[in-house]
Amino acid sequence: MNHQFSRRTFLRGLGVTMALPWFESLPVWGDEPTGATKSSEAPVRLAVLFSGNGFHSREWWAKGEGAGMELGKVLEPLTDFRQKMLFIKGLYNAEALKGNIHSSQTGNLLSGAPLASGGEIRSGTSVDQLLAQRYGHSTRVPSLVLGCEKSNPSVHKNYSMLYSSHISWTSPTTPTPLELYPALAFDRLFRDEVQKGDKSVLDAVLADARDIRRQISNQDQRKLDEYLDSVRDVEQRIENAGKKGELQGWRPTLDKPNIPRPADGIPQNIADHMRLMCDLLVLGFQTDTTRITTLKLNNDHSSLRFPHLGVDYMIHHLLSHSDTADWLKVNQFFLEQLAYIARKLDAIQEGSRTALDNSMLMYCSSMMTGGHDATQLPVVMVGGGGGRIQTGKILDYRDKPNRQMCRLYLSMMDKMNVHQDKFGDAVEPLNEV
Repeated sequence: MNHQFSRRTFLRGLGVTMALPWFESLPVWGDEPTGATKSSEAPVRLAVLFSGNGFHSREWWAKGEGAGMELGKVLEPLTDFRQKMLFIKGLYNAEALKGNIHSSQTGNLLSGAPLASGGEIRSGTSVDQLLAQRYGHSTRVPSLVLGCEKSNPSVHKNYSMLYSSHISWTSPTTPTPLELYPALAFDRLFRDEVQKGDKSVLDAVLADARDIRRQISNQDQRKLDEYLDSVRDVEQRIENAGKKGELQGWRPTLDKPNIPRPADGIPQNIADHMRLMCDLLVLGFQTDTTRITTLKLNNDHSSLRFPHLGVDYMIHHLLSHSDTADWLKVNQFFLEQLAYIARKLDAIQEGSRTALDNSMLMYCSSMMTGGHDATQLPVVMVGGGGGRIQTGKILDYRDKPNRQMCRLYLSMMDKMNVHQDKFGDAVEPLNEV
């Protein structure tokens, strides 16, 4: 018989790339044992939260360390997480200084890439999407890109406002579509006839197996049957071990949603909208449906209003140009979303750590204040990155060379076992992170 399939091709044809994670000697749910990651450990997750127009110029600060760290009023919602956070000062994005307007400071926030002007759309693949391409293969949804304010397609001072509307970019010319509707985000995470983790690997490959079986010798058919029997046996042993609580290897603490599907449409109350998106972010991590999420709470140059705070007389963008008590209220409201996510993740126990300990939550804006100051960016991180980040510290790079924001992204990628020699304008990570 003239065999058309090498053993390597034959295994790929049978979907063994899918099957291998189910073997008890290898990680569960598609994890691969690289570096310090062990199959019994939960994966590292990344969430990037963004709000536009910066913060109150006198109240974004921190000093001290650990439980004794003092926080400015903007950061007060994070008081309970001082020992699990990093406050980072002085990083900046050199390309963002060229246009000195909202769109030119936002479209490359997560890539450090040069931006095209003149209404043209060209930025760079953002760090979340690079990770989705390299790290997101193990989950049903490689990345979840959420937003609470619709995109603005206009042009402002020679730059497309799509730059102000998107921090996640699938490619240099393609901003990743924002999911604004909580119900559709829920459906993307969970609505599928058969989810990857619910379907037998053997059932998934039987059609391919039957096709190939007709093309191989009798001896090879017996070998194939033995192989398929062994796969079924492993599946049954894993299922039984899971019922007894004896399975070696990490499994998520939830296997299906524990909240109902949100109602159709977009909530008219911005507080309800943001809270639903925060819940979906947590649920995506807890069920291991995704490990990478960006949540854009509003646009840079935002038009949101905040009647629930008693701040309904001025849109977010105009409010950002004054350090008023109302501006501080809005800042704190945004940081409360980060605190809410952190609190929910910290309540989820995953072995000796919590889901927050196994996550990296980065909160940032594309300017320090509403006055377009991007000479340093406001950055706070919460979570331990799987035990790989020493938290409870302040890192200050203001008077140091090589303070590119992209160095932080290289460090974050390292925590997720994605190692790059270069990203954006950075060629080395921040060793202190």
